[in-house]
Amino acid sequence: MTVVCLESLTFGLGHLVRAAGTLGERLLLLTRDPSWYAYELDRLPAGSLDVLETDTFDVERVAGLLHRTRDLRGLISSTDTWTLAGADLTARFGLPGLDPAVLRLTRDKAAVRNRLHEAGLTRGRAVETTGSAAGTRELLLKEAGLPAVLKDTAGTGSQNVWLVRTVGELDAALGEAAGRHLKGRLFAEPYFSGPVYSAETLTWAGRTRLLGVASRLMSPEPHFREEITAFPVALPEDLRASLEGWLGEVLASLGYTDRFAHVEFVLTADGPEVVEVNPRIGGALVGEGMCRALGVNVYEAMVETALGRRPRLIDAAPPGGPAVAFVLGYPAAPGVFTGVAGLDRLADMPGAPAWYPVKRTGDPVEHLGDSRGYAGIVYAEAETAELATHRAVAAANALRVLTHPFPDRAGRKVSGG
Repeated sequence: MTVVCLESLTFGLGHLVRAAGTLGERLLLLTRDPSWYAYELDRLPAGSLDVLETDTFDVERVAGLLHRTRDLRGLISSTDTWTLAGADLTARFGLPGLDPAVLRLTRDKAAVRNRLHEAGLTRGRAVETTGSAAGTRELLLKEAGLPAVLKDTAGTGSQNVWLVRTVGELDAALGEAAGRHLKGRLFAEPYFSGPVYSAETLTWAGRTRLLGVASRLMSPEPHFREEITAFPVALPEDLRASLEGWLGEVLASLGYTDRFAHVEFVLTADGPEVVEVNPRIGGALVGEGMCRALGVNVYEAMVETALGRRPRLIDAAPPGGPAVAFVLGYPAAPGVFTGVAGLDRLADMPGAPAWYPVKRTGDPVEHLGDSRGYAGIVYAEAETAELATHRAVAAANALRVLTHPFPDRAGRKVSGG
C-alpha cells in the first residue's frame, strides 16, 4: 500500500516516512533532484522509502507514474510550488483530498484577501494592478492608500514583496516589479502594523484545531526577510481561544475542510489580520518543532488525511515536550557558499543547538533580501519559547556563514564575504 509524496519540504521527510510506516503504508517520493533531501535521506535507514527521480513539473509524466504505482492510496503535496499539480492529480485519480478549487483559491493571495473581506474577516481588500504604469500608480494610491504592501499573488518565501510607505517607494517598487518574473499577478493590500505570527492548524470535517502559534521575527522595514521563529508562543488562554475561533472562520470562509494549514497573521492593535493562508504544514523547521514541542509525530496526521481518515491528532491531548526556536543563517554578502565557521562551538552551548544545512558547498547565494538567501538553520530548545529563542540566537551568533566572491566575466572576484 503506497502513499506518494510529490516533492516535499526541505525538512520533515524522515518524520513522514516513519508516520507512513506506523500506519502500514509505504512512502514513494517523486522528485526532480534527490539531493534536495540529502540531509533527511542520509539519516534514514536504507530502503525505508522508495525514491523515484523524474520531472515533477511534467504533470502528465507524473500521472503516468501514478498509473503504474501499485496499491496507490494517497498523494501528499506539501510545497507551494507543487500544490496545484498535486491537487489536480489527486482529483484525477479519485484520491482523498481537498477540492482543487479550494487549493487554487488559497494559492491566490489577492483572491484570499477579497474572500476574507467579503466575509468580514479583514479590514482591507486586494487591489490588482492595471496594464499601464500610470494607471496602476493612480489606482493603487486611490484604492489601497499608503502604507501598502505590493506583492505577487502566487509568491512564496517572502519573494517579490515590497512595503511602500511613500509615493517615491511606490514608484520604485513598481519599477522593480516590472523587471521581475512573477509567479502570479501583482497586487496591493493594506500594510498591517504589529508582530507577525503563524498559526499551525489542523482541520478535519470543517473543525479547526489550533496546534500552536509560532513567532516570526522579521528583518527591519522595508524588507520582510524571515529570521527567527519559536514555537509554541505562550498566549493568554482567552487570546488563544479567540484566535482558534477566528482561524476556524477564516479557513471555513475559504472552503477549507481538512488538512494542515500554516496561517501567517499580524496581531494588530485592533486584532488579528491575515497575511496569507498556506495549505500545508509550516516550512523550514516548523514541522520538526511541532513534533518535538507537542511530543508526537504530527506527520501521522498528514498521512491520515491523505488516506481520507480522521486524524487522531484532531482529538488527542499530546504529551508535550520542549519549546523550540530556530534562526535562519544568512551570509554577510552574496557569493558562492563555502561553509560555516564555528560549528564546533555548538557542543558547549545550552539548548542542544544544531545546524540544519540547506545549501551545499558551491551553491550560489545571490539574494539576501528574502528566504532564498539562508544557507542553513540553527535550532535550539528550552522550557519556554522565549528561552529557546535566547539559546538559538546565542548559538547563531557564534557561527558565520561564509561565501566566496562571485567571479565576474573577466575572471575577477566580486560580491563576496
